[in-house]
Amino acid sequence: MGGVERIEVGFPGGQRVDARVGEFTIATDQTPEHGGEGRAPQPYDLFLASIATCAGIFALKFCQTRKILTDGLSLALEWRGNETDPASAQVLLRLTLPEGFPERYRDGIVRAMELCAVKRTIQAPPRFVTEVAQGPGPSAGGTAP
Repeated sequence: MGGVERIEVGFPGGQRVDARVGEFTIATDQTPEHGGEGRAPQPYDLFLASIATCAGIFALKFCQTRKILTDGLSLALEWRGNETDPASAQVLLRLTLPEGFPERYRDGIVRAMELCAVKRTIQAPPRFVTEVAQGPGPSAGGTAP
C-alpha cells in the first residue's frame, strides 16, 4: 500500500457523504438520531468494517492456499469503545473455524490475520495533514452577484 491513493468525497444531500474509490461509490449516512436518514452505514461503521474485512481476507486466503474448505468459516468483530479513554478501547475479532479445520493450522490462521494492513496502520498511525483549498466561484476573485 505504498504511493499515493486518492479517494474523492461528495456531498449528495442531507447527512450523506459518499466516497468514490476507483470505480466504486461507497455511501454513508447518519442515523436519524444524528440528523440523517439511516440509508447507509455511518463512516465509523465503515472504519470498523475495514478492520473486519481486512482480517477476513487474510483468513480466507490462508484457507484457500492450503485447500481448506471454508464452508462454515465466519468472522465477527466486536468493538468495545471507551468514550472517556479511547486508548483503552478494544477490538475483538472472533474467527469461527469450519468443521474439520486442521488443528495444526489454528495458530497459523491467527498469524495470517495479524498481517491485516488496516490493523497494522492503526498500530503505527500515519501523520494526518488537513488542507483547505478555495474552489472556483465569486469569492475566488470574481464579482459577487
